[in-house]
Amino acid sequence: MAGRLEGKVIIVLGASDERSMGAATARRCHEEGAKLVLAARRLDKVQAIADSMGAVAIGCDITDEQQLAALADAAISHYGKLDGAINFAGIESSSAIADISRELLQQSCDVHLIGTALFIKHMTARMVAGGSVVTTSSQTAALAPPGLAAYAGTKCGADHIVRIAAVEYGAKSIRVNSLSPGFTPSAMTEGFLAMPAIKQAFINEIPLGKLPSTDDMANAALWLLSDESFMTGRILDISGGQTLRRIPTATEMGF
Repeated sequence: MAGRLEGKVIIVLGASDERSMGAATARRCHEEGAKLVLAARRLDKVQAIADSMGAVAIGCDITDEQQLAALADAAISHYGKLDGAINFAGIESSSAIADISRELLQQSCDVHLIGTALFIKHMTARMVAGGSVVTTSSQTAALAPPGLAAYAGTKCGADHIVRIAAVEYGAKSIRVNSLSPGFTPSAMTEGFLAMPAIKQAFINEIPLGKLPSTDDMANAALWLLSDESFMTGRILDISGGQTLRRIPTATEMGF
């Protein structure tokens, strides 16, 4: 039986750590027959993961437009086409508004807002027979977590870029969507989740009673990248229902 992505060429940006959502998604895509181009800011970090599944590895910084264009071109030069692309690139940006700096705002904007728009621009430009572009939002964009104005604000802006892109590229049969993870154990959150009070505080706010996993993200990404999906312009919530409630307070997390 053919895999759900059999014969499709997929780019995964942000696959530099085995514990990451990007690496988990790459593995699921590989299992379902995709030909992969894996990318991360540091080529040495992504090379071993790519080698383990016979994928092409490319160094790509999402804040560099030329590198994004080269990433899309790599799919064409190696495989002759591009069917799907997903972006997991992100940085942690936390500060109360009273203490926030222009530098922090710009860094978050460069990665999460401008980076998202340019990722969509260059990936769609190489999709000549339709396709799917997926980027990554956050549950913080749907809530109002103190201290995360830069992070949540730029993620929220990127969500609207996704909606506009879905309208602009629909006539070309290109779907544009975003995954919105809850607080997920991964390379980025490992330090926080090492503190039991933080982990439990988040679980207390999740109706399904457990944290989402990188495999949960990968399975959702697989569906969005596959021909099974007829969805576009949507933010797919993978939080276990936490966005129906709230982010725990600092006191509840033990601060």
